[in-house]
Amino acid sequence: MRSADPVTAPPAPAVPPAVLAARTGVAVVFALNGLAVASWFARVPAVRESLDLSPGRLGLLLVAMSIGAMLALPTAGLVAQRLGAARAVVLATVLLSLGLVVVGLAAGVAGSLPGVAVGLFALGYGSGTCDVAMNVEGAAVERRLGRTVMPRFHAAWSLGSVAGAGLGAGAARLGVPVAAHLGLLAVVVLGGTLLGARAFLPAQRPEPGKAGAKARRGGLLTAWREPRTLLVGALVMVMAFSEGAANDWVAVAFIDGYGVSEATGVAVFAVFVAGMTLGRTAGTVTIDRWGRVPVLLGTILLAAAGAGLAVLAGNGPVAIVGVALWGLGASLGFPVGMSAAADDEDRAPYRVSVVAAIGYTAFLAGPPLLGLLGDRVGTLRALLVVPLLLIPTLALVPATRPPAHRSST
Repeated sequence: MRSADPVTAPPAPAVPPAVLAARTGVAVVFALNGLAVASWFARVPAVRESLDLSPGRLGLLLVAMSIGAMLALPTAGLVAQRLGAARAVVLATVLLSLGLVVVGLAAGVAGSLPGVAVGLFALGYGSGTCDVAMNVEGAAVERRLGRTVMPRFHAAWSLGSVAGAGLGAGAARLGVPVAAHLGLLAVVVLGGTLLGARAFLPAQRPEPGKAGAKARRGGLLTAWREPRTLLVGALVMVMAFSEGAANDWVAVAFIDGYGVSEATGVAVFAVFVAGMTLGRTAGTVTIDRWGRVPVLLGTILLAAAGAGLAVLAGNGPVAIVGVALWGLGASLGFPVGMSAAADDEDRAPYRVSVVAAIGYTAFLAGPPLLGLLGDRVGTLRALLVVPLLLIPTLALVPATRPPAHRSST
């Protein structure tokens, strides 16, 4: 007698091609945004030298980019909701690219501190708007795929950052002018973003008329009063500070504190973003297996330990290991915070905008804080602020737990 056929599980539903194309498009936009931002960070030492800036004055200059982002973020959710993520990303990248060109010309040709500040403001405004729009689109793709992918989009950002840091190190070593370097990168970033955004998911039509505008404004104001959204924003703020401190200062800190060359300092920055990339690539698997909360607790502790080692090692190679651990540990806080803010698709643009606005205050306060502290204790020692802020942040991690109606991720 022939045995019955074994019972097999039904095959998983096929992912629509449009969703797969959107996933690729979002990854491309994230990578190019990372390339643009890291290209600027990689040339910070050259700009400091060309303008002859002290750590304190450099910190104040870096605030111009943060101010641009802070002014963009409160309304970026409304822009993404009204125009759709694709249009918002394209318009933001146009402004970002113009900012890169202005920074390069002002620093490398005119030697103008106000000109660099204007360029950084445009870079920050474009980057802030793009940040919200691409995270909203990434969260929408993540929901349609049915698995954690947001950290991998941020890993694409980090891969772009690695490329930007590597190209920046090469440009510094070869003596490529800042204006030529950043101008060429601006063209590449804008062209690639136009292609990537074409694959985004179709935009949802906003509510028409005054009633729709009132609903959009009301949704944003309501998001600012939600305790969970504010707690997630506070977590993202500290993680952004941890990441931003390395972006702004790790190259300069190693040049000043360990006596390395400019090219080596930029290479140390590349080690940090390589650690970020590795953490975000592997993080999707760990989050799907163990959940957001335990993974974040472990990685934040790792970031605190790595940042402390980078400062206190007293030995260049050991300190570089600390930088790698710092990048690995800091990798998941920002993308997981964005996913947590976007758990409810209908309110995702508002909540992501709020969380991003809170998070970017770290980029506003971080550069001058570390710069002024660096004037007193040295740039390298000033980075000890990072582990001192990360440890109490562990108490905020439970806020990222998904709502009960969603499966744990």
